Amino acid sequence: MRPYTSILIVPTGIGAAIGGYAGDALPVAKTIAQVCDRLITHPNVMNGATLYWNLPNAFYVEGYGLDKFASGCWGLRPVHQNRIGLLLDQGIEPELRVRHLQAADAARATLGLSLTDYVVTDAPLNVELRTSASGVSWGTIGNPDSLLRSAEILINKAGAEAIAVVARFPDNIDEQADQNYRHGKGVDPIAGAEAVISHLLVRQFHIPCAHSPAFLPPSLDPDLSPRSAAEELGYTFLPSVLVGLSRAPQFIVRETEQIPEPKDIWANQIDAVIVPASACGSSTLLNLSQSQSLIVTVQENHTLLQVPPQPLGIKSVEVNSYLEAVGVLVAHKAGINPYALNPEISQLRCLNN
Repeated sequence: MRPYTSILIVPTGIGAAIGGYAGDALPVAKTIAQVCDRLITHPNVMNGATLYWNLPNAFYVEGYGLDKFASGCWGLRPVHQNRIGLLLDQGIEPELRVRHLQAADAARATLGLSLTDYVVTDAPLNVELRTSASGVSWGTIGNPDSLLRSAEILINKAGAEAIAVVARFPDNIDEQADQNYRHGKGVDPIAGAEAVISHLLVRQFHIPCAHSPAFLPPSLDPDLSPRSAAEELGYTFLPSVLVGLSRAPQFIVRETEQIPEPKDIWANQIDAVIVPASACGSSTLLNLSQSQSLIVTVQENHTLLQVPPQPLGIKSVEVNSYLEAVGVLVAHKAGINPYALNPEISQLRCLNN
């Protein structure tokens, strides 16, 4: 019997009630990982700043790579360990840079992770934050070429197999938006810009990548939401990124004609996808909805989007909560139609009448 494989998606920067904050979808991932043989998810779910959790059967896949995987263009190859290249924005102040280097050294000494020597970009990346009319966050990079040049050095000279980027983010975030986020009510104002950075590197170099923003430490807030609290614990968000990248699967690009291995994972092996009910427009979900994968949509994970499955022609099992979604996955894995657990079952209909 082949491994039961699920994908957990919580799109970034859309104000998801669960998964829109500092790694607060990690309990969901931990639970689903208990009922799946393999769980594929993305950094937005797993990154909790200085908090993280090692899930041996979870695969940490950046969003652009996840889209390419779902389309069937790329596969995933599990690894025991990646050599992680650390890429630092020249715009990070000297003391803040030292803090991040100390976090990287701590990951090497305390967690045993493998890092290459680091690179500093040859120009400040000049990240700028944006918010759409709907409230969804996004952003731009002023010097993307500098980012690409630095990554190329890490790959070609240092032998990096994955890249962790630390970019200096603006401190002058909209005060009201920042307070809303810290109090568990708003949209992560930096998530969209983070995705732009990692998407660019994964698209260009086809290797795992994740981003950690650099900020000056925030002021103390006694009314902080527990969902945002992980980002208040230190000077850096880097530890969870390094842990995730250390075992992130490598991408198999069909055009390179790599020799297939039995452990490789392809889109046609996905059994189920779990996604917020109002955020069904992602490329990953649209591609997998054309396959035999079971689509499970979670109603109570509200987002700023209004993209339900029905207008897109996506057939899904609608559930209220992630706890209910777990029950659906258990039934599906056992080969049981989830609707058979309801008190009433409709009669079979004749198709040729």
